[in-house]
Amino acid sequence: MKYIVNQSNDPAYNIALEAYAFRELKELDEIFILWINEPAIIVGKHQNTIQEINKEFTDAHGIHVVRRLSGGGAVYHDLNNLNYTIISNKADEGAFDFKTFSKPVIDTLAKLGVKAEFTGRNDLEIDGQKFAGNAQAYFNGRMMHHGCLLFDVDMSVLGQALKVSKDKIESKGVKSVRARVTNIVDHLEDKITVQEFSDAILNQMKEEYPDMEEYVLNETELAAIQNLRDQQFANWDWTYGKAPEYTVERAVRYPAGKITSYIQTEKSLIASIKIYGDFFGIEDVADIEELLVGTRYEYQDVLENLKTIDTTRYFSRMTVEEVAKAIVA
Repeated sequence: MKYIVNQSNDPAYNIALEAYAFRELKELDEIFILWINEPAIIVGKHQNTIQEINKEFTDAHGIHVVRRLSGGGAVYHDLNNLNYTIISNKADEGAFDFKTFSKPVIDTLAKLGVKAEFTGRNDLEIDGQKFAGNAQAYFNGRMMHHGCLLFDVDMSVLGQALKVSKDKIESKGVKSVRARVTNIVDHLEDKITVQEFSDAILNQMKEEYPDMEEYVLNETELAAIQNLRDQQFANWDWTYGKAPEYTVERAVRYPAGKITSYIQTEKSLIASIKIYGDFFGIEDVADIEELLVGTRYEYQDVLENLKTIDTTRYFSRMTVEEVAKAIVA
């Protein structure tokens, strides 16, 4: 088994690293990586990103949003979250399933005075509360198992970042299931940092897998990972454009009147939009509807398009920013 030391906190880069190791380093039978992200929401491959996040909150707080290669639900990461990746050529044998990996984690926690256990199909729990989320992907007989260990994540931010707006959204995407969770640090008598916990996990892996050796990425491989990060995982089309078709019903009331919008999207672009309300204006809002078709369903993109016309002729006593927010948060 090989392990890769990764010091990056860039979520798009870290997802690109594991994707590169998964698809390109096929000569390595087993790979283990530990990594820590800046605040980010990592959404599953088959999810509708906009349905999973509070976009207004993530934008305001600089929280990254990245789509991964594996399925499953959306998870929140921050600098006090420890993420792991296990890649194996022995997918069909089940030689490195989640229960196998759970043993070093459980053993590490036991040394720290915490009793953890493997429950159900793939959960790790302390006192009945889940502290690990995980997912898998398969490619040409190769398996990638990855997930996160909640060490000292800010639960208040987690709740807000994954809190979907009150708009009615109907989607064909896979929705996340929220579960009772806990932080590992809350159960430690002697507090340590997430980096110290990461070191403890790696040391335990080395103890249980004495053949483990470090694999050092060369300059060519590092450049390829950076390119994958830039071209795919940090790309808007990958994160949002891969979303299935969905319909949004959004209603906002201002002193000058109420606007209700019905938006049909395809790959997160506005395919059609109908605007209703009790607002006043001297022009037909059909012009606005036609203008916005083909626009990214993003506040800034909608706002820039609306700025090309005089919106007060359609929505009296409303600012262009208010009109944009009535269409997308």
